[in-house]
Amino acid sequence: MGLQQKHLPKAPLRPTQEAPQAQQSVPTGGPSGASRSPPGQILSQAREGAELVSRSPPHSPSDAPTALVRACKGGVRLAPSASCLLPTAPGREQEPRGSLLRGAPRMPLFGLQVGKKRGPGKFPLMQLCSESSLLEAAEALSVGEKPREQERQLRSNNRIFNLQFEYAKNSIKTAKYNVFTFLPLNLFEQFQRIANAYFLSLLILQLIPQISSLSWFTTVVPLVLVLAVSAAKDAIDDFNRHKSDKQVNNRPVQVLLNGRLEAERWRNVEVGDIIRLENNDFVTADLLLLSSSEPHSLTYIETVELDGETNLKVKQALSVTAEVGEDLQRLSSFNGEVRCEAPNNKLDKFVGTLTIKGEKFALDNEKMLLRGCTIRNTDWCFGLVIFAGPDTKLMQNSGRTTFKRTSIDRLMNTLVLVIFAFLAAMCLILAFGNSIWEYKKGYYFQVYLPWAEDVHSAPVSGFLMFWSYVIILNTVVPISLYVSVEIIRLGNSFYIEWDRKMYYPLKDTPAQARTTTLNEELGQIKYVFSDKTGTLTQNIMVFNKCSIDGKSYGDVYDVEGHRVEVTESTPKVDFSYNPLTDSKFSFYDSSLVESVKRGDAPTHKFFRLLCLCHTVMPEEKEQGNLVYQAQSPDEGALVTAARSFGFVFRARTPETITVVEMGETVVYELLAILDFDNVRKRMSVIVRSPKGELTLFCKGADTILYEHLHPSCGALKEKTTQHLEEFAGEGLRTLVVAYKDLDEAYLEGWLQRHHEANTALVEREEKLAQLYEEIEADLMLLGATAIEDKLQDGVPQTIETLAKAQVKIWVLTGDKQETAVNIGYSCNMLYDAMEDIFFIQGHSSQEVQQELRKARKKMKPDTFVDDDGSETQICTPGKSQILPEEQPNGEYGLVINGHSLAYALEGNLQLELVRTACLCKAVICCRVTPLQKAQVVELVKKHKKAVTLAIGDGANDVSMIRAAHIGVGISGQEGMQAVLSSDFAFAQFRYLQRLLLVHGRWSYIRMCKFLAYFFYKNFAFTLVHFWYGFFSGFSAQTVYDEWFITLYNLVYTALPVLGMSLFDQDVDDRWSLQFPQLYTPGQQNLYFNKREFGKCVLYSIYSSLVLFFVPYGTVVNSVRSDGKAVADYQSFALMAQTCLLIVVSVQMGLDTAYWTAVNQLFIWGSLAVYFAITFTMYSDGSYLVFTASFPFIGTARNTLNQPNVWLAIFLCVTLCVLPVVGFRFVKMQLRPTISDKVLSRVRELQKRPPVPLPQRRLQRSISRRSGYAFSHQHGFGALITSGRNMRPKSPFGMMGSFSPNSEKHKA
Repeated sequence: MGLQQKHLPKAPLRPTQEAPQAQQSVPTGGPSGASRSPPGQILSQAREGAELVSRSPPHSPSDAPTALVRACKGGVRLAPSASCLLPTAPGREQEPRGSLLRGAPRMPLFGLQVGKKRGPGKFPLMQLCSESSLLEAAEALSVGEKPREQERQLRSNNRIFNLQFEYAKNSIKTAKYNVFTFLPLNLFEQFQRIANAYFLSLLILQLIPQISSLSWFTTVVPLVLVLAVSAAKDAIDDFNRHKSDKQVNNRPVQVLLNGRLEAERWRNVEVGDIIRLENNDFVTADLLLLSSSEPHSLTYIETVELDGETNLKVKQALSVTAEVGEDLQRLSSFNGEVRCEAPNNKLDKFVGTLTIKGEKFALDNEKMLLRGCTIRNTDWCFGLVIFAGPDTKLMQNSGRTTFKRTSIDRLMNTLVLVIFAFLAAMCLILAFGNSIWEYKKGYYFQVYLPWAEDVHSAPVSGFLMFWSYVIILNTVVPISLYVSVEIIRLGNSFYIEWDRKMYYPLKDTPAQARTTTLNEELGQIKYVFSDKTGTLTQNIMVFNKCSIDGKSYGDVYDVEGHRVEVTESTPKVDFSYNPLTDSKFSFYDSSLVESVKRGDAPTHKFFRLLCLCHTVMPEEKEQGNLVYQAQSPDEGALVTAARSFGFVFRARTPETITVVEMGETVVYELLAILDFDNVRKRMSVIVRSPKGELTLFCKGADTILYEHLHPSCGALKEKTTQHLEEFAGEGLRTLVVAYKDLDEAYLEGWLQRHHEANTALVEREEKLAQLYEEIEADLMLLGATAIEDKLQDGVPQTIETLAKAQVKIWVLTGDKQETAVNIGYSCNMLYDAMEDIFFIQGHSSQEVQQELRKARKKMKPDTFVDDDGSETQICTPGKSQILPEEQPNGEYGLVINGHSLAYALEGNLQLELVRTACLCKAVICCRVTPLQKAQVVELVKKHKKAVTLAIGDGANDVSMIRAAHIGVGISGQEGMQAVLSSDFAFAQFRYLQRLLLVHGRWSYIRMCKFLAYFFYKNFAFTLVHFWYGFFSGFSAQTVYDEWFITLYNLVYTALPVLGMSLFDQDVDDRWSLQFPQLYTPGQQNLYFNKREFGKCVLYSIYSSLVLFFVPYGTVVNSVRSDGKAVADYQSFALMAQTCLLIVVSVQMGLDTAYWTAVNQLFIWGSLAVYFAITFTMYSDGSYLVFTASFPFIGTARNTLNQPNVWLAIFLCVTLCVLPVVGFRFVKMQLRPTISDKVLSRVRELQKRPPVPLPQRRLQRSISRRSGYAFSHQHGFGALITSGRNMRPKSPFGMMGSFSPNSEKHKA
């Protein structure tokens, strides 16, 4: 643990007294009113100054500062800083930092002050001025940036000194806007969208009378509506971010100011402050631990927010700071100076020094309390703020917030550009046509078709007509498209929040759609990246079963001897005989309790081992109310089980362990702890009972402990192995326990040799390991334990269902490998039916590359090139190489640990990692940092054409959630950081299958249908204008009435398409979950892509031809039944628009798979509204009141009463719809898709009565896996035996005399 103090030699510094004096003798860059040099000159001036300094004689440094001042005069201010000298050994002069002055030992370096200007010639930020730092600072200043921090320097209790460095305060900000910046910034962002900028340009064109043939309100109304809807949504999202920031920044904390503790807000804490934290407090910032309430200033913390681990970790302050305790006077006068690394994202590393009264002490990560940790089992502690706010390691690992856009959005942007090109081509053709027509014919008809005033030739007329047609044909990309998309996404978001099947009643937590723009992306997920702790599991370990002396306990049998499933209604074992039992502990096999009560020797020895062989720390603030602080949840579960069965661990000292065995207090003498580590995979204790019996109790992984058993345990070993197979088959974490009786004389000699090995200066670890092997030989087997790492409800079923939907799940966890693999087996990610499971554990790039290539060679040997490494490519930054999908020759799993992953994420191994991992059915990455989680997600996004989703519940998952296309937060036990950074949130992992397979799939299908139909109806609508241009002299005359053009997308066709896009579903939610294969077309983006868009355009062209020429052929040279002509423009326009509306309404009916009353109302209602508005606007009354606005007087009643008109409408509908119906029928018969096949199967099943699904038990792996998931670090054994973690006055003073059966306790 590195508890010994590391002293550095005293440095002959003259700390703070000389610096002001030195500063007075140096010019400060000219008078206050002097003008600054232009930024572009600063860099060249700095280089000249640096060269002059480098040419200065070693012993005449006086000119150098002046040279530097002259060089940077007006731009920077230089001041000497004696404190920037490096420490040297006593008796030697210091050597300055940097290569520039390496030859001038007495030459002081100078602080370069650069930064935000406070006043004329004053710059507050001080940096060290070596050659490189000077030039770097000058470069930064020349472009107006703050120089990058290379090293942090601070002084405790000295805000004035620390202020000059402008370190970040402890407030965090995730919001984008404020009241003043919202409108300009939001409008700027919205007009970065191509469509919005296009419509703004269109509006400007419509304001030019020479080219405008439509009124300005046809564009301005929908544009304002779109901008307002988007702005309101962004405002709500940003308000929630402000609210979250305010909640975090306003948390209370006690800060030492002016000799007393004052209540402050987190946001007001600054670097260099000393703060006080208490038990269960969140750590406010990254702190240097100064002192605590525990002996030797130990502090216990929980780091679940950082790395997902629930086990306790211990930190220890320097002894020189621990002496101050909680003496506020001494803490206020503490003036230590810290020099340390700059802010970074490395959670497991910290390098720095603390200088107190000229003496230096080394600082490392063991003395740091990081933001995001929680204080446990410690009454109080004091810490010095090193990093605050955005500089903390937690925030450095959070990653940056990115603007997420769906693949549909990106496709739409591409299609919009294509449509713009198509629009320009159409306008160009029509403009050329106008020029030719005007030149050949129009020029001679100017008597009654005069040109405009500014038009003097046919080319000028064509140029103006180009822009006129841009306005008329703009409906190929109507702005209502974006309004409709936002409404559809918002509606589908409400469905997620209203889904009662995603509501968690125990915590009153409904599902949340925190981002409303990503719904359809949920229907295209290919990769799911999941955290383990708190996401797949409940963070709860439960003692489930055990094997003692060859008999298995834990199963429940009925009266006929058949094993039954344990449910909530199963009666629990009565532990009332034990007043110290844990009320939360549950067990169902009464035979084990009966064995304990009748005094069965092996059973008593089994539970005695469990309550003695551990490193758990007890806490008893109230008599009888025990709380165990375990280094791992496994240990806590075992000790709690022993406690409930009557073997209660009460207290410990460095020399004793006090337990209550069946009501009687027994004190064991603790002689040695043989601690756990990753190599031994076991731990032992040696104790002496009150009767003088010497016993070694051992527990560990079965594969390890079996090698140390006495030969006489063969028969018992076979029975225990059989039980272990059964336990492992149910996904339980197994552990073997054994003991050994020791001889007094042998133990005395062994303890002497142990002391010698423990104090050896050479090969200490090897000597101790050899002694441990010696005494742990010939153990007597007692039995085995089986612990359930409780998964969240429905996790195995969810993973199995998602696997059938071809969704690949990767687990990225900060936990250790053994624990992660156990969970992988428990939730059916890993199973014995797999061909192989590869473990990547290399300690160098070459080893990792070899292991990855070996794995890939086994999975897909036919695509493997050779072994010379030429296949591995170096990824060029900024360029994305998309890898094709590859199919392995079986099912495989991959497990890679953190240090190997670090090598695999390097440039030359990234492709190898992606290719190998993507061939596997399941991937588990263990011991990964939060940043590595994000890097893995980014890697898959970069090299796979797939949509990714990340799901987690802690602050360590935030960067991963932000990096993925979709981020999902679990509102669990680890706070709300993941939820606040997520796009969707709910309470249980099992809801993920409903989010993807039901809501995601529906949203994707609805959006695809919407886009295909929307483009169809608008292309058909617009292209009729194009064909009409050839019959109207290319005059930019509109086919339809101006009011029809305005209302077509906003009224007549808006509600039907919205109804389909909000309510349509090909199958209901039950069938969606029963047939996960329906999800795969979304992953392949089959429902709407460039090819489908091309089909849509071709069909629109065909429909537009029908919609133009059928009405044209109907009215041309024809007469009414009374002999009057109907071949007029207004009659043709009315007939064309009526045909169009009925055709697109019928097409809507063909595209609708799920009819509701709302769909019926919207379709029939829109047609009714059309005819009502048409007859109203074309009536005599409207014409008389608004003559200029409604010129089509009497057209409706005179045209729509003719039978040939309705026959033509019927012909249009038939000609437009028949090809679609025929194509769909033939395609389904000849080339059915997977969706067609499943839907056919669903229709067959719907005709039959529903059959209840069989309640089957999920198949578990049958391979044994050790559950010895103790801390990945060394255990607390050495800490316990040394007594450093014991209080001077133990609260367990009653040990040895307490009895739960005493009269006091009974009362």
